[in-house]
Amino acid sequence: MGFDRILSPKQKALEINLNSRIYGTFAEIGAGQETVRFFYRAGGASGTLAKAMSAYDKNFSDAIYGKEEDGRYVTEKRLKKMLDHEMALIEERLNDEQYKDKLFFSYANTVTTIDFTKTSKGHGWVGIRFQADKTHKDYSEIIIHVNFKENSAQLQQETLGVLGVNLIHSAYFHHDDPRKILRSLYDSLEMDQLEIDAINFSGPCFKYVDNRLMSLQLVKNHMTDAVIFGPNGKNFLPSDILYKKNIFVMRGSFRPVTNVNIDILESSLEMFMEREGVNKENTEVLFEITLSNLAAEGEIDERDFLDRADIIGNLGYKVLISDFLEYYKLVDYFSEFTKDTNQIGLGMGVNSLFNIFNPKYYEHLAGGTMEAFGKLFKKNVIVYSYPYLDKESNILFTSENLEVNEKVSDLYKFFKSNHRIIDVRNYKPEHANIYSSKVLEQINNNEEGWDEFLPKEVTELIKERGLFGYRSMAEKELK
Repeated sequence: MGFDRILSPKQKALEINLNSRIYGTFAEIGAGQETVRFFYRAGGASGTLAKAMSAYDKNFSDAIYGKEEDGRYVTEKRLKKMLDHEMALIEERLNDEQYKDKLFFSYANTVTTIDFTKTSKGHGWVGIRFQADKTHKDYSEIIIHVNFKENSAQLQQETLGVLGVNLIHSAYFHHDDPRKILRSLYDSLEMDQLEIDAINFSGPCFKYVDNRLMSLQLVKNHMTDAVIFGPNGKNFLPSDILYKKNIFVMRGSFRPVTNVNIDILESSLEMFMEREGVNKENTEVLFEITLSNLAAEGEIDERDFLDRADIIGNLGYKVLISDFLEYYKLVDYFSEFTKDTNQIGLGMGVNSLFNIFNPKYYEHLAGGTMEAFGKLFKKNVIVYSYPYLDKESNILFTSENLEVNEKVSDLYKFFKSNHRIIDVRNYKPEHANIYSSKVLEQINNNEEGWDEFLPKEVTELIKERGLFGYRSMAEKELK
């Protein structure tokens, strides 16, 4: 069985240099000219490099790309300004007959590496705007955000250089396969060297690319632990939208979103907003779907994933896709962005609460349940428990009558008595007997009455697009 040979950064740079049509500029700020260095050393760079620069002095950089009013220079906004400026110069200065067949590109990065105190780990934005051919007037673009994991600035600089070469090479040689672009970004690199936690493709080469699927690939390929995208499908940098924010998250399959999901959200969020320092403006609300949930029935069905994402987006909410099976990992992740004064709220059914207090999920930890609960129940974390109606016994289970494993029952009582686990108020009892699996079964079997268990917007989208196996009356008659 054949396989693709992975080229070294030098080999990739040489392959680009030897292509007489590829021609462009490099603008690198914050970690040296690490990417263009490969092209200089590979040989034949005169046919590829129009210009390479590093505007390190802030005032000099401002004179070229403009001043950032918020004082932040390692941002996507700054990167786009760099790409805009450099590409405009290429078109202005290289528009004569000599360059008519050239495929122009502009590569840029703006990064900060680890500081001397080791408190700032280092991160940055890296991007390329390029022409794959001359048939399209518009340029295509790939923009990524990276977090460096290595513990020295020199190592991070070297990693950035390899990443940059991989990006430029894949843009030209794999633009017809975005998944291959993603995989090739780690050629000659290891996962413990850097994390890629945001990526966006745009332009004619990628007009059929759904960036939500690319986000999913980042998590699926272990390039990052979590990604966030909005109602419009745009990928967000987690640190940008979660930094110093209060966070309320609800985990579920959302297949589909039911009235009980909305009731959990609204009844829990109502109580969360009563907490000191929490209001609508400083709070992010997230619907979380875990990778294990998406793969519950085997391989991830990407169409099914997009259907769920469309429904949540249609309701106006952001989606968090994570690889956090246990809740304590989710809270630990949020703690990277929040401060001690920020609040974290978890809305869940009482059956999920029961699973949290199952010791088997923490046997792999050296500190066992104490370690897990120490991370989960930090002083700013509240679990909002939604009741569960057991149909067989007709018992309504709440956090008050829930019986957890006896090994952790004392811990459970402790968190309850300290108001870290709270039963929701003002929930709608008529929604307590809604089960998404049953609703999904009704939709698949084209039974009547399933729509009464879903929000109106969800029902309309399912019928309009034929989601989750729905068939209209006309389709049923034809069958």
